[in-house]
Amino acid sequence: MSSDRLLIYAAGFFRAAGVGLLGVIFALALSARGFHTGQIGILIALGLAGSACGTFFATFWADHLGRRKTLFLLTLCIVAGGVGLIFSSSFLGLGILCFFGMVNTYGRERGALSTMEQAILPETADPLHRTQTLAWYNLFLNAGLALGSLVGGLPFFLRSRFGCAPVVSYQAAFFFYMGFCLLNLLLYTRLNPRIEIHGPTPWHKVSPESRRIITRISLLFGLDSLGGGFLPGTLIAYWFFKRFGIGEQTLAPLFFFGHAANALSYLAAAWLSRRIGLIRTMVFTHTPANLCLLALPFAPTLKVAMILFLIRECLIEMDLPTRQSYVMAVVAPSERTIASGVTNLTRLAAWTIAPGFAGFAMSGVGLSFPLFAGGGIKILYDWLLFIDLRHIRPPEEQR
Repeated sequence: MSSDRLLIYAAGFFRAAGVGLLGVIFALALSARGFHTGQIGILIALGLAGSACGTFFATFWADHLGRRKTLFLLTLCIVAGGVGLIFSSSFLGLGILCFFGMVNTYGRERGALSTMEQAILPETADPLHRTQTLAWYNLFLNAGLALGSLVGGLPFFLRSRFGCAPVVSYQAAFFFYMGFCLLNLLLYTRLNPRIEIHGPTPWHKVSPESRRIITRISLLFGLDSLGGGFLPGTLIAYWFFKRFGIGEQTLAPLFFFGHAANALSYLAAAWLSRRIGLIRTMVFTHTPANLCLLALPFAPTLKVAMILFLIRECLIEMDLPTRQSYVMAVVAPSERTIASGVTNLTRLAAWTIAPGFAGFAMSGVGLSFPLFAGGGIKILYDWLLFIDLRHIRPPEEQR
């Protein structure tokens, strides 16, 4: 299974590169086309809604239809979304293509494909190495996000070096997005049939204990994602743009270093979780990260704001491999796709609620309103999670 693991790592890397690219330029590209902040927020929400629908399909039908076939079909939808970003200029057309193309502008790789990958990867490792395997997976994702963030500087390069029009420069970057998606598609064709699961467990046959745990975790993760919905990468980039007047020539390297910090933090999370446990690692790193976010609007200079942002990025994602590992550990192997899907579906559904409000709030209430709302909700989630789940431990911690 090691070859399948490497293929999934590589596929996730290229797909995340596309997400990282969109996280930097999506709002700026649409602004150059004449869309206002509220419309941009709606398009972000439509992309997340499409991801939620794709995740719903993957959760309940992927194991029955076939994991490889489902991965391939969903990636074709993402490629179609890339075509729409290049050639469509109407709000209605972009809205339809963002939905069906599951266009992810959140700046993090979440969705139907990562849901399935999270269910497949634990089967390639023993329980003691499960968190480490998922940590490396997320490291590859963030390496891809970092690469995509750097490519986000391409429009500025084309405008300054070759005098391209802003709309044309962003179209060129969207071609890179589609190329990353096509590489993802190619790698999926190499997966071995052994990744398929025989006799998958439908939701109505999930054990009552697993169902209770999945429900509790999903509700908590939904609260976290409601807060995260106020903080998609593209709106944070837009906040820096409006507050300090910086463009993609500065945002691209900033987000590159942010994703690099995320990537290194995953290995630290795997190490820390072996010593203090998965739940404690999730909470004791996530809360300080969100305190940095709440401090961001009070930063007096761009330098201070960038430092706070990078400190946050060093900590904010340490809960990711630990959270994924925890969910996979507390259910049976045949229930993993369901568990991964339901928890991620809840997260995506909650994400779709906030971006539209965040876009209008930035223009109507205050530029920093999404930072306060998102950070406050996330801190509340941290401590509700700790209170509710600290006694439910994965098998390796029980021993």
